[in-house]
Amino acid sequence: MKGKNPIGVFDYGYGGLSILSEIRKLMPEYDYLYLGDNARAPYGNRSFDVVYEYTLEAVKLLFDQGCHLVILACNTASAKALRSIQQQDLPTLAPSKRVLGVIRPSAEEIGRQTHSKHVGILATEGTVQSNSYILELQKFAPEIIVNQHACPLWVPLIENNKQDSVAGKQIIADDLNALLLKDPEIDAIVLGCTHYPLVESYLKSLVREDITIISQGKIVADKLKSYLLSHPEIEDKCSKTGVIKYLTTENAEIFNANAARFLGIDIQSESIHF
Repeated sequence: MKGKNPIGVFDYGYGGLSILSEIRKLMPEYDYLYLGDNARAPYGNRSFDVVYEYTLEAVKLLFDQGCHLVILACNTASAKALRSIQQQDLPTLAPSKRVLGVIRPSAEEIGRQTHSKHVGILATEGTVQSNSYILELQKFAPEIIVNQHACPLWVPLIENNKQDSVAGKQIIADDLNALLLKDPEIDAIVLGCTHYPLVESYLKSLVREDITIISQGKIVADKLKSYLLSHPEIEDKCSKTGVIKYLTTENAEIFNANAARFLGIDIQSESIHF
């Protein structure tokens, strides 16, 4: 097992756990190390420079923990930091290691989920401002018409378990309606934030039957499996004992309690500082 280490998974909050959960369902044999920068959450309204700085710190920490492959299970980090890390930092920092995001895998799949070719994106302010989904869709499905809507209150609602409150439901419904008003022909809506699967059922209850709600977890898991199959030089460095470890920059007890809502199981995490 020398030289083999876990796959790193990073998010600023708890949403990345929804991605991790789907990855583990598909590939339970691998080891995983999850890092949540909960003490500095949310990232959604921070500048590109700050998100890049924080994300690079997280990537370096996971590399120091032995990870050869790191998944940015966060749309904001994928939108604002991934390209810079891949192009500017990896060649000198760790040329044999890899960092992947969640936006490109989602963009590759969106074209298969729409009949009208009109797609909506619900995401954080940072992801919307980056236009990352629009840019990626231009590569894979340039014929698709994309409308975006930022939902700045959703992450705080979900992280504070207020998404099912009367006020929370109204906020979510208002944002959804604002998106649909932009383009009545939308028949697929991408949940462009890894927190949003926790309100997926409620969103489905609000939309027409012909509208598909696209959650990223299974898409990212499927794409990661394909990536490992086509990159044996990376796959061979991933350990496979079925072990998972959780790190948080927040108080561990707080993280454990909140993580249980995303994972459906109790966990034990370790508090860590950059």
